[in-house]
Amino acid sequence: MNFIKKSIADKIKQGNIKAFEQLFRDLYAPLCAYANKYVDDKDKSEELVQNTFYNLWKNRKSLNIKSSLKSYLYKSVQNACLLQIQHEKVKEKYRTHILNTEKTGEERAPDKLLEIKELNKNIQETMEKLPERCREIFYLNRYEGLKYREIAEKLSISQKTVEANISKALKLLRKNLSNNYRILN
Repeated sequence: MNFIKKSIADKIKQGNIKAFEQLFRDLYAPLCAYANKYVDDKDKSEELVQNTFYNLWKNRKSLNIKSSLKSYLYKSVQNACLLQIQHEKVKEKYRTHILNTEKTGEERAPDKLLEIKELNKNIQETMEKLPERCREIFYLNRYEGLKYREIAEKLSISQKTVEANISKALKLLRKNLSNNYRILN
């Protein structure tokens, strides 16, 4: 059975669209049901599974599956679901923070607003000093919430390159901002 799965993986790796379509037809519904157990949202489950298949096809040439293709897909969907859950927690935490801040009127203090505006301006100026690729990688990570692995896949670069660029951006931000703002301390 495992031999058959590997031959499908090999066919997909070689660009056989029919093998990919058959795999999609066979596993799409079960993977959606599996994803729904994590995220409890049918639309989000379908989106996560579709993205998993999209990434499989997009990165087919560099596939290195050590187990069965089916296990690989289930693990990929599980990881996508866990990332989605984590992302939702961050969004909820931010929403709660904004609501609590608005209730206390903390954000409306003129000196606080000026300080935040100045900080944002300096962050933007610092970001503009970064090389274009480094700035793009940092943006994808910090503003779009992509993980290093996702950025590496999206930009067709190594994860180590992503890590190095994020580190470079953070180092420059710390250097340019930490001495001037008590917010960062």
